[in-house]
Order: sequence, then structure tokens, then C-alpha cells
Amino acid sequence: MSQQTDQNLPGGTASVPQDAPDEQSAAPVTASITTLGVRGEEREDFTKAESKRLRRRSLALLGSLAAPLKLRLVLLGIVVVVSTAGTVAGPALIAWGIDNALPAVLDRNDWVPAFGVVATYIVVAILGAVLTAWYTVLAARISQAILFDLRKRVFLHTQRLSLEFHETYTSGRIISRQTSDLDSIRELLDSGLNQLIQGVLYMVFTAVALVALDPTSGLVLAVSLVPLWFLIRWFQSNSQTLFRATRVTSARVIVHFVETMTGIRAVQAFRKESRNRDEYGGFVEDYRVANTKVFNLFGTFDPVLVLIGNATLAAVVIVGGFRIVDGSLEVGALLAVALYAKRFFDPAQELAMFYNGYQSASAAMEKISGVLEERPSVPDPAKPTRLADATGKMDFDDVVFAYNKGKVVLPEFDLHIPAGQTIALVGSTGAGKSTLAKLMARFYDPSQGSVKLDGVDLRELDTKDMRRAIVMVTQEAYLFSGTVADNIALGKPGASRAEIEASAKAVGAHEFIMALPDGYDTDVNKRGGRVSAGQRQLLSFARAFIADPKVLILDEATASLDIPSERLVQEGLETLLADRTAVIIAHRLSTVAIAHRVLVMEYGRIVEDGTPDDLIAGTGRFAQLHAAWRDSLV
Repeated sequence: MSQQTDQNLPGGTASVPQDAPDEQSAAPVTASITTLGVRGEEREDFTKAESKRLRRRSLALLGSLAAPLKLRLVLLGIVVVVSTAGTVAGPALIAWGIDNALPAVLDRNDWVPAFGVVATYIVVAILGAVLTAWYTVLAARISQAILFDLRKRVFLHTQRLSLEFHETYTSGRIISRQTSDLDSIRELLDSGLNQLIQGVLYMVFTAVALVALDPTSGLVLAVSLVPLWFLIRWFQSNSQTLFRATRVTSARVIVHFVETMTGIRAVQAFRKESRNRDEYGGFVEDYRVANTKVFNLFGTFDPVLVLIGNATLAAVVIVGGFRIVDGSLEVGALLAVALYAKRFFDPAQELAMFYNGYQSASAAMEKISGVLEERPSVPDPAKPTRLADATGKMDFDDVVFAYNKGKVVLPEFDLHIPAGQTIALVGSTGAGKSTLAKLMARFYDPSQGSVKLDGVDLRELDTKDMRRAIVMVTQEAYLFSGTVADNIALGKPGASRAEIEASAKAVGAHEFIMALPDGYDTDVNKRGGRVSAGQRQLLSFARAFIADPKVLILDEATASLDIPSERLVQEGLETLLADRTAVIIAHRLSTVAIAHRVLVMEYGRIVEDGTPDDLIAGTGRFAQLHAAWRDSLV
């Protein structure tokens, strides 16, 4: 389902298709581990080695996000250690009060130890509450800082990636990375890490306190750790696969929904609702099944964990009871170790919930880190060559290009376009016309050979200078939310209202703009819904005119115009193309008439080259096309 996106480039704008190229399907940009299958679907069949590398990659990403927050993390660690120690101290204070303070009251009527232990308990409780509140605030600020950094990284990096990536990695998957995946990470950072850190520290401090009070009870607890270890290992080995499956199935649901809503016109035009219903129902069912398996996993883990905890508590009480009888253990100590034994397993359930969030966030982090590891197939030059005053001379020297290996679109292509010349590219669909335009705009680099502007290879040219010099306009011009004036000014950020109006007048757009409710201040609404397709195209022409590029590429740019609109824009086009190099890709031969030179392409090669009049007078392919077009007007 086709989508078009205007890219706000320095000094200009370009409208490029988001779907696969018309000639061939673009291949994905591969990273060290690709998370996409051969057909672009998200993988879930990772090997153990790949899973380890994915986890290592995710941890490296998390480490880089946390690196600027080292001081805050150290402070957070101190606060959580002290607050957890205060929380664990409660049963030990109770034991001391029962075994020491209470006998002092009963035997000597000495209330000082009792008041002391009560006061200490209250102070520790208040301190623990204050530190816990402080810890919660610190943790929230750290998590928000990490998420802020991660969101920016994903957005900025995705924006920098080449067209090749976006033609393979659908918009639905990108949205999934920025929404559900980041939400999973947010949930982990907001609450999951609290559960992990406090839970682990609580278990460690509890075990230490229990052993310090009664080493024999510590041995009983140690024995219980054996079945607990096996239970946790079983849970980990099964949950990793299950939670990754939930992320994959969730992404499929989002992708299908986004693509359906984005292409709703095509869906309704081709009566695709029932088929979408079945497909979406299948994705939702897969998601339900994946989540059901996770629930079943917890349905086994939780009861077994409770069983181990209760059995441990019973063992501690029984062993301690016999020792009270023989006088080797005090009642207060038994009460404390029983409380510690019971509390020891409480965080284990929270840790299981953390592992739930961790697996979900880990799968999300794997996908996000996979996107961040993608590298542009059209990288910026290491040592860019400046070309501030380009003339617009374009040269293709021995260019070979293929979207996929073995499927060459342009074989050994040579073309030289003098500065200021307007050429028209004509040919059947798949002849290589749009590919030629994308190479000129450097949306792709040639597999072999070079494309040059004023003698400088585009791969070596400063990106800002190139984007300022070369602008491409395609069939479906994308309008961003905002006013008409804002959308025209994308071609020249900071342009004055006079410049905006002048560019609109030059291409014949001023009259219809003034007829809009608020003129140039009219909000074009979502995706330009308040203007027609032809009017959107006129606005894209105005945007290109105000950018004032040296090289202008029009890829089927008049296809959306009706006959009256096309006639209206012909004069605007001549104004737009004056004094600059221009390449026009058009099936409407009326547009070709304004070209100085016509190139007829077939199978990636130029089969005819000449002026429109010379080719029409001949007997070649263009003469046949022109005769057929002329007859259609009769």
C-alpha cells in the first residue's frame, strides 16, 4: 500500500516512495544479526549463539544509555541498600525485644530496653519509608532520562537511514518500535528494576540476618534453595522463547493494523475488508496463543514457588520448635527466623513478575538495538567535498546498479546532461527511469561506476550541498500537518511570506490557495486531506521552486493533474525548469514537449536520444508512442 513521504532537506525538499522500487524489491540492510527474515517478516527462530549475541548487544545499548547517569546510579544504589537494610532489621529488633527487653520488664521492671527497642523500630521504619520514597523518585528520573535518550536515538537514527531500509522495514514496524517496544522498556525501568534491585537485596539481607540469628535455620533455608534454583532455571529457559513470541506477534498485529488504516482507500476500493478480517483475526489469535502460553507458564511457576516457601517455613518452625524444647533456641529468635523464612520467598514472586517484564523488554530491546545497528547504505562521506555553487552538470559514468544481487536494473549505463538542459525520460514501466532518478538524488549509490554533479562523485559531495543542489518531486506529494505556507516553506526554512507567495504564483498555485478558507494560513489537515491530489502536486512544485535547486527531478510529477490543471501548470513548469538542469519522468507526452532532449529507455538502456521534434519525425519507439498519444486525443 503506497505511502509517500517528503523529506525536509536543507534548502530543499524531496518526495520519495516508501514502498519497494517499481523495478525490483529492495534488499534489507543487514547488521551483524538481522532480525528480519528473507521476506521482510520478523524472525523468531534465533539460534542459541544469535540469542546470546542479541542479549549482549541489548546490554551494550543499555550500558551506553546509562553511562551519562553514573553519579545518579551510585546515589540510587546507596539509597536502596540503606532502605532495604532498614526494612530487613524489623524481625531482628522484634527478636531482641522478646528475648531481652521483655524479660527485663518482667524480672526487674526495667522499661528502658523495651522503650529503646520500640523507639529504634519506629525510627528505622520512618527512615526506611523516607529512603524508599527518595529511591522511587530517583529511579523514576533515571528511567525517564534513559527513555528520553532512547526515543531520540531511534527517531534520529531511523531518519538517517537510507531509503533502502525504509522500503523494506515497514512503517508499521517502525511505529511498533516507538510505541509498544518502548512501552515495554518503560514498564521495566519504572517498576521492574525496583522489583529486581529491592527483591535481590531483600533476599540477600534476609538470608544474612537469618543465618546471623540462627545458623541451623540458615542450613534449612540453604536446602530449600536447591528446588528453588531448578524452578527458576526451568522458568528462564521456557520464558525467553515465549516472551519473544509475544513481541513478534504483537508487532504483527500493529503492522497489519497500521498498514490497513494507512491504505484504507485501497482496502475499501478493492473490497479487501473480509480478507483483512481473516488475516487480522489470525494475527490476533497468534498473539492470544502466545500470551496464553505465558500465562500457563506462570500458572505452574507461582504455585510451585509458594509450595517451596511454605515447606521451608514449616521446616524452620519444626526444627526450631524442637530446639526451643531442649533450650538451644529462644522464642524470639524462632519468631524472627520464621518471619525471615516467610519473607525470603516473598520477593521471589516479585522477581518472577520482573522476569516477565524483563523478557518482554529484552525482546523489545533486541529489536530496537537491531534498528540502531542498521547502517545507511548511502553513508555520508568521511571527507566531504564542498560545492557551494553547483551549475547542475550531471554525469553517469559506467554505472551498474542492482537492487538485489543478480537482478541488474542499469547495466553499464552512461549519460551526460549539460547544465541547464531539460531532459525527458520515456519508457515502459520497469525500464529503469525511477531508478535513474533515485541515483541522481542519491537515494541509492551505484553498484559500480559513479554519478557526478559538476565532476564531483555524489558519494564524495557534502550532503548539505548535494541536497541543496538536487531536489526530487514525485507523483504523490506528501503534505505535513500545518498550514499551506508552512508546507511550501519546507523548501526554504525561514522563507518570508512574500517569497512563499511568489513561488506559489510562479507555478500557478496562488489562485486556488487564495480560494481556501484561510488562504495561505489554511491548515491542510491530515496528509493534505483539505486539498485535492492535483493541488497537492502544485504545492509540491511551489516547494521545489522556493528551494531553487540546480537540478530538479520530476518523477511522474504531473500524473495526478487533470487536463485543465495540467494545462495550468505547464506555464508554471516552464518557469520552474528555467535556468536549471531538469529530468522529467512522464508517461504523459504533453509534459515531454517542454524538454530539450528526450531519452527513451528499455531494460535499463537508452535506446533513443534526441530532441522531441527529431524523434517524432523518425520511426522509432518515441514516434510510435507519440502517434498513439495523439490519436487518443482525437
